Amino acid sequence: MRKLLPLLSTNPHGGGRSALTCRYRCGDACFHEVPNTSDNEYAGDVIAGALSRRSMMRAAAVVTVAATAGGAVVAQAAAGQEAVAATPRTAGRGAGAKGLRFTPVAPNTDDRVTVPDGYAQSVVIRWGEPILRGAPAFDPDKQTARAQAGQFGYNNDFLSLLPLRGEHGRQVLVANHEYTDEVLMFKGYDPENPTREQVEVAWAAHGLSVVVVQEQHRDGRLTPVTRHPLNRRLTATSEFQLTGPAAGGALLRTGADPAGRTVLGTLNNCAGGTTPWGTTLHGEENFNQYFANGSSATDKRYGIGSGATERKWERFDKRFDVKQEPNESHRFGWVVELDPYDPDSTPRKRTALGRFKHEAAQPRLTADGRPVVYMGDDERFDYFYKFVSSKRMMKGTSRKAREHNLTLLDEGTLYVAKLTGDSPQDIDGTGKLPSDGEFDGSGHWIPLATGDVSHVPGMTAEEVYVFTRLAGDKVGATKMDRPEDVEPSPRTGRVYVALTNNKDRGAAGKAGADEANPRNNNKHGQILELAEHWDDPASDGFAWRLFLVAGDPEDPATYFAGYPKEKVSPISCPDNVAFDPYGNLWISTDGNQLGSHDGLFGVATQGERRGELKQFLTVPTGAETCGPIIQQRRVLVAVQHPGEVDGATADKPASQWPDGPGRIVRPSVVAVYRKDGRDIGV
Repeated sequence: MRKLLPLLSTNPHGGGRSALTCRYRCGDACFHEVPNTSDNEYAGDVIAGALSRRSMMRAAAVVTVAATAGGAVVAQAAAGQEAVAATPRTAGRGAGAKGLRFTPVAPNTDDRVTVPDGYAQSVVIRWGEPILRGAPAFDPDKQTARAQAGQFGYNNDFLSLLPLRGEHGRQVLVANHEYTDEVLMFKGYDPENPTREQVEVAWAAHGLSVVVVQEQHRDGRLTPVTRHPLNRRLTATSEFQLTGPAAGGALLRTGADPAGRTVLGTLNNCAGGTTPWGTTLHGEENFNQYFANGSSATDKRYGIGSGATERKWERFDKRFDVKQEPNESHRFGWVVELDPYDPDSTPRKRTALGRFKHEAAQPRLTADGRPVVYMGDDERFDYFYKFVSSKRMMKGTSRKAREHNLTLLDEGTLYVAKLTGDSPQDIDGTGKLPSDGEFDGSGHWIPLATGDVSHVPGMTAEEVYVFTRLAGDKVGATKMDRPEDVEPSPRTGRVYVALTNNKDRGAAGKAGADEANPRNNNKHGQILELAEHWDDPASDGFAWRLFLVAGDPEDPATYFAGYPKEKVSPISCPDNVAFDPYGNLWISTDGNQLGSHDGLFGVATQGERRGELKQFLTVPTGAETCGPIIQQRRVLVAVQHPGEVDGATADKPASQWPDGPGRIVRPSVVAVYRKDGRDIGV
């Protein structure tokens, strides 16, 4: 029998996150009351007006028929037969699904990146490495804002690798830098009295990095090409453009920007997405923690505190003081679009995609070429959204095509999801499977706004875009367990949503369990699988089921798509998701509550091994696994906040990663590859 490791955290909320992480990453969000106090119905109650499961599952046939006989659903669209639920399967033969043929890494608490037997690893780039011309070598004891603005930023999260034509063996790496851990960055740091230089270094360490990397053909290593003309840093003081229907509106104007169209900086960029037209998307998540002196009148359900902030930025720039600039916070919480191929371009904050705590934004195309972007709002009891563009993508790389495609996310319709479970009578909050053997049901997309037209009674279109959470409340969207990263499968079109956890599910005065969120006091999270109506991403209806219900497989309240639970790795708190070339879903975790370090997992989504989950790596002490990219010959992960353990400081580090004793702990990007040079997992 598997023995769980002892819990590491001293966080009073329990689980894998340290209190230090809560302070710097999200502004102690879990210590505060849940922002969503609306009384809209939850999934188990949404019966009237919802599309039936029968019609939705039939509508999903185009997607589900692509699955093999061992898949979750088998549909006969032409015959009009209802799709049937999955049945338990045997594990099959062989070493695993293609792409997942490796020996799983055991749960552990080692202060290193642990990879499977036969695999090797190397650091691609560390916090502080110079990437721009003129930037100095990193010296943590003499760090300046000017130096940091030319160096790779802090706490790397989302990663994207794009091709670079005409330069053999090179790719363009784009990275988010979510937040800063000042107490781990500066020796002798005084949280109550940061210096201006420390604050300005932190501003420069936020944002985005673009850096060209060179493949090493003897193995899977990648090395940065310093001072490449495409290399770029965007920080908390760089210029960004507001575009779309809310741009220029009264709610986005400030004293420094009376036109309401130019913003300085991007903050708390978590996950993101890569578009079919060659740009990257970056979600601004816990932006609320950077703004001081909020009130109920200025916050509008986004969690802005009423006093000073943790970092005290308001002492050095009045735009972070809501009393002085009440609209500045409205200019954060958007999806940012960046063109990595044009170092002179101004990134754009796309207001048509709504303002909330964006974990990620991943697009796919409709049959006629219109982008559809799926997005989660990473908050307890908040919502799952999509945006459907009204414009078609132009193919090619001509200047005309690129200019047109950079307008695709400014016009369209923003929707929020409402889910209906088909076995509400069987949901008791324990995670016990319903009598039909699956957590599943149907759902529909509720329109919120199209251009300048609001579909929400009592709200203007500008209010819908700027206060999107309130719009979701008004239309009765389904309260979810922290919807984070979202990824459509490039093979089947199914959409996978990581729901990380929700300790307040079922608490007094809070929404109880429903079929999409079936456990009260949900410590471990789940992954939702969604099939759009007739495989049309622009449709208004979908079918859904829970693909995974995370936790220790020995816990009856877990589910792995019907796969034998004694043959899978334990997993807790799914966060980022990505696909490999074979259609397997890879999952990184944040806040593992089973006692081991966070890690990266691969799971088969099709065939007789659907649900077979295997751990590929673990990260060092205090770290989170972010930004996975799974290529044919390598896996990339962003090792975020290593050493972020309660009581740790730059003077007394809790980790020695990545450079060993006596060196400062540095968030870094890591590449993993096979020692024999062959493809990953085959």
